[in-house]
Amino acid sequence: MSGGSTPFSPAEPALPRTDPPPAGTPRSADDAALAAELAAGAGHVLLALRAEHARCEPRDLARIGDAGAQRHLAAALRHHRPADAVLSEEGTDDSSRPDASRVWIIDPLDGTREFSEEGRKDWAVHVALWEKGRLTAAAVALPARGTVLTTEPTPRTGRRTEEPGRGPRLAVSRSRPPALIAPLARLLDARLVPMGSAGVKIAAVIEGTADAYVHAGGQYEWDSAAPVAVAMARGLHASRIDGSPLRYNQARPWLPDLVVCHPEDRDRTLAALAHVNPAATETPS
Repeated sequence: MSGGSTPFSPAEPALPRTDPPPAGTPRSADDAALAAELAAGAGHVLLALRAEHARCEPRDLARIGDAGAQRHLAAALRHHRPADAVLSEEGTDDSSRPDASRVWIIDPLDGTREFSEEGRKDWAVHVALWEKGRLTAAAVALPARGTVLTTEPTPRTGRRTEEPGRGPRLAVSRSRPPALIAPLARLLDARLVPMGSAGVKIAAVIEGTADAYVHAGGQYEWDSAAPVAVAMARGLHASRIDGSPLRYNQARPWLPDLVVCHPEDRDRTLAALAHVNPAATETPS
């Protein structure tokens, strides 16, 4: 797994070893390295818990994974960034958090359904840093695939290659795609690529196995902060489906919709979205 690994006990995860950065290293690079270490470490915890509790009922396995990864990330952030605020799916929110200048937005286990299904690899760990109005560092671990995607250092994603006679590939939920996907796919002549968690869908666009991800009906900030940060660091477009900016660290950490795509597809995708009904509802994933 890229991003570093550490020995750990599932019952009491070890904190990641983060070496001091070279003199002159920008703070954003230091934070990005830490994000990668944290995401990778939580991924190791999840893989160990998945193996240890393989005989559990899926609901119990998902609960064990959520709790174990949360403990690891919470302890690591207290150790490495004690002054920073944290917004986590599995943690208690602090009413002072929207006024903080640095907030870690984390999802200890994105894709609990996929994590709890034997053999599935489409689940993730999200670690992002919001700082003074924008996302500045992030990592998305795909533990079952041994991959960590980070904001820095990172190559820019290349221009996507059109396949003659074939439209773009849309990453969609394998169980509950939003209602606007069907008319959008018709307008774009797109092919649907079903997969698991939100982070995995955005990672597919980053890695080139999908060309766009569109979500409507709402998600929490932790569902998208880290993968959106990585996507934007690699030159991809990310916005609301009306083209307006995505805003994080809000008092109510809720995003109604989003689109991630290649910049050359931005105008075409947003124009198609303007012609479909964005009022479809979807359970946050």
